[in-house]
Amino acid sequence: MSLFLTLVVRNVFCQDVLQPETDPVVTDRIEEWQGLKFGFMMHWGIYSQWGVVESWSICNEPWIDRKGANYVDYVREYQALNSSFNPVDFNPEEWADIAEEAGMKYVVFTTKHHDGFCMFDTEETDYCITDSTCPFSSDPRADVTAGILEAFRARGFWTGLYFSKADWHHPDYWAPEWATPDRNVNYDPQTYPDRWQRFCDFIYNQIKELTHNYGDVDILWLDGGWIRPENTITDEYRPWLGCQGWIQDIDMPKIASMARENNPDLIIVDRTVHGKYENYQTPEQQVPDSLLSYPWETCMSMGDSWSYVETDNYKTTNKIIHLLIDIVAKGGNYLLNVGPDAKGNLPPTAVSRMKEIGKWMKINGDAIYETKPFYPYANDKLRFTQNKNGKVNVFYLLDENETVPDSIVITDIDRLKTGNVKIKGSKTKAYLTKTSEGYEIHINDKIDAEHAVVFEIYQK
Repeated sequence: MSLFLTLVVRNVFCQDVLQPETDPVVTDRIEEWQGLKFGFMMHWGIYSQWGVVESWSICNEPWIDRKGANYVDYVREYQALNSSFNPVDFNPEEWADIAEEAGMKYVVFTTKHHDGFCMFDTEETDYCITDSTCPFSSDPRADVTAGILEAFRARGFWTGLYFSKADWHHPDYWAPEWATPDRNVNYDPQTYPDRWQRFCDFIYNQIKELTHNYGDVDILWLDGGWIRPENTITDEYRPWLGCQGWIQDIDMPKIASMARENNPDLIIVDRTVHGKYENYQTPEQQVPDSLLSYPWETCMSMGDSWSYVETDNYKTTNKIIHLLIDIVAKGGNYLLNVGPDAKGNLPPTAVSRMKEIGKWMKINGDAIYETKPFYPYANDKLRFTQNKNGKVNVFYLLDENETVPDSIVITDIDRLKTGNVKIKGSKTKAYLTKTSEGYEIHINDKIDAEHAVVFEIYQK
């Protein structure tokens, strides 16, 4: 293994990451997580009833479109959606079955988004799905977080809990005495330290509930990167602090210590807050151009929206599989999000995509899971991974309705064994020859393949 790959595997972070995690219990767990490669995320909450963007429509920032609605009336009506949320079709076993069929290996569920509505059983607020103010509270399935974790664990998934550090419903974050000009706390925590401490205690207690009351959680996935200590603020993230620029430090060392009391190998992802409590990074809706020198995961919605929108525009199966291959070839994981609807159903188009992905993964999954990058990683329509046994997987990305060509040229590689080549999912014979520019795969007959075809080749 090259030095560069060793750096990727052993979790040595680049210079913009301060004080990386050094506990071998955690770093070993991160390395295990890197082998999972494909995860399932769900943004689900009261916003699903309106089919609008999760939480953000109640935030008073100029980029947000409420289609001319009066802001005060809109927020009041939105925050009252808890009184009508009744997902009677909620079936976590079905969700887990579909995710398992798609070839996914871990799940991250939104227990609370920025709007503050809790999709778990909490003693800290009555603004939650298990409170009597929500009609679903009388249903034995009301604690949907518990149901999701149980269903996915039963199928061998790693479990992750998304939790927003912001809470736009809490009176000690968006205090009712003052206006809310942006996403941030609307008073100066240094001027009102007791009030800020109450909010910090609230966040601490809720994370304690999630990490102590729901069994062995694998990943604590924290959002709301504008809530961060002063020493982590860079020019890139300073604009997130809004018009006042107040520092919002919730004491992550204290939270992390508590969160790991029952789960010492818990992976913590304090998103964008580079340092000891961002155990892996999460580029959102994008794929890096090349390998990164730290563990990472692309989190991406299957449609244009994170949450349920009836008319959403979903990526094709071909596009999703190409993204998965590209991400894995560059050493990352792919966390693919689907937003369930207000009744608790996964959208039919999303389910169809996941079943189609699963068909491809059943044939080619071992070229994805537990693999490492292999130089040159990506080259035109080719992607490369390697297995622990030294086998190199060469992916040829097929366009929609494209047939596999008779020969495929591989450049910039000089350490492959020539001779017979196995084509995954096909009995067609192929062989590898050396050329002046690299290698060439010759295919004897037509191959029936969709999305991408994988050739297995061994190193010298």
